[in-house]
Amino acid sequence: MIAAYRDVGTYRGAAEICGTTHKTVKRIVTAHELLSKGAHRPPRAPRAKNYDEVADLVAEAVAKTVGKISAKRLLPAARAAGYKGSDRNFRRLVATAKRQWRLGQARAGGRRPAVWSPGEVLAIDWGEEILAGRKVHVFCAVLAWSRFRFVRFAADEQQATTLAMLAECFEVLGGVPKVVLADRMGCLKGGVVANVVVPAPDYVRFATHYRFRPDFCHAADPESKGIVENLVGYAKDDLLVPLELDDDPWAEGLAGLNTRAKAWSEEVNRRRHSEIQAVPVERLDTEREVLGELPSLRLEVGPKPITRKVDKLSCIRFASARYSVPNRLIGTTVTVLVDDRDRVLRVIEPVTGEVHAEHQLVAPGETSIVDAHYDRPRPATPRRGARPRTAAEREFLALGPVAEEFLTGAAAAGVTKLGSEIAEILTLGAAHGTGPLLTALQRAVAFGRWRAADVRSILATNGHAPRPTAAGQALVMTLPTVPTRSLEAYRIGSGTSPDSEGGEGA
Repeated sequence: MIAAYRDVGTYRGAAEICGTTHKTVKRIVTAHELLSKGAHRPPRAPRAKNYDEVADLVAEAVAKTVGKISAKRLLPAARAAGYKGSDRNFRRLVATAKRQWRLGQARAGGRRPAVWSPGEVLAIDWGEEILAGRKVHVFCAVLAWSRFRFVRFAADEQQATTLAMLAECFEVLGGVPKVVLADRMGCLKGGVVANVVVPAPDYVRFATHYRFRPDFCHAADPESKGIVENLVGYAKDDLLVPLELDDDPWAEGLAGLNTRAKAWSEEVNRRRHSEIQAVPVERLDTEREVLGELPSLRLEVGPKPITRKVDKLSCIRFASARYSVPNRLIGTTVTVLVDDRDRVLRVIEPVTGEVHAEHQLVAPGETSIVDAHYDRPRPATPRRGARPRTAAEREFLALGPVAEEFLTGAAAAGVTKLGSEIAEILTLGAAHGTGPLLTALQRAVAFGRWRAADVRSILATNGHAPRPTAAGQALVMTLPTVPTRSLEAYRIGSGTSPDSEGGEGA
């Protein structure tokens, strides 16, 4: 504009060249001439606005309602105070008053970004979400300096569940921070006095056991609540939303959801954080050096857990039902946890929390057996093997499987004096040898002969006794054929007939 004015020498000509009004060209050229002489343009006199008389009323109402009042609500009071302008102009006044009030609050509060120290603060909070029509609770924790995240699912937000999640978080971190910052959870607070939260007695005992200081957020305080709330929101958006895309996210119960939560935590902890521009798991290795030492045992908080002793059948009894556990736990005491929602009974190690077995709940009087809990497969039928007690029984069964078959067969046949029969058979073995005795026992078992006399007969014929016949049939024996010439010689020599009594006796 200044160059155009120098070329044409008139304000209107320069305005036509620049596409503006001659008043604008005159104002800019005049200001330039004053600045070239070292002077300044005189300030423009403020023009009165039609809402000046209600500006104080609007500012007072905005401060009283903490910046929440709307122009629609405030307009009738402004009309009554003498405002005669348009609704649109009044909305601009209210918006300007709200913006100035927020700026004043920010300046007065003096907020500044948080600067965390390694091993100092662990922030925890609970979230709640509906997953596939069922409510699930999400426990979230973040280590402030390294931004290491810990996320798990649970069925409730009770005190015992919260402290168990916190203990598991300490174990994953490999240490205990100095301060645990929690939202005002009803399960952890015992009361509030002068806006100061009094922790519950069990939470104090838990903090004393792990040697950290419990701390709570102030009410409506974004400085202390922001980091925790952001973590819960991030877990809901990045973890729960993909879970809703599954066909049945509850197929494996809470155990399956926690498996997904562990995998998600490992993934995000190995990703570069946008705020600190570092990988959280790598910073945790550095922060772990200044974390407090973990106690050797977990602290039991809340009602005493249900315990059972494993019997000789490698089972426990609960609610009049029997559940199997690995047989290495026979004689030990285990903890029983029952998930009423999923109808699952879990058998865990009291100290380490290791899950030994999981069963679906069964009705009273029933049994839930897992074959993998035993060292051998289940037999088709129970085996009633022979167990020797006397020296004769041990000597007889030492002959091998055929001796045990003979013993069990004789017992099934009702041989009452089986002990004396075994002693006699052992005597026959001493006379004839072990090999012939085993052969005789095999033949006796094959044809169902269970007496010592039967074994003696078999030994007397060297195992070539005629084939026994079934009961009720006549015994047919084939006698050797005598030649005719021999018979004639027999008659001549003896003088008797072979049919006579004398010849038959000879």
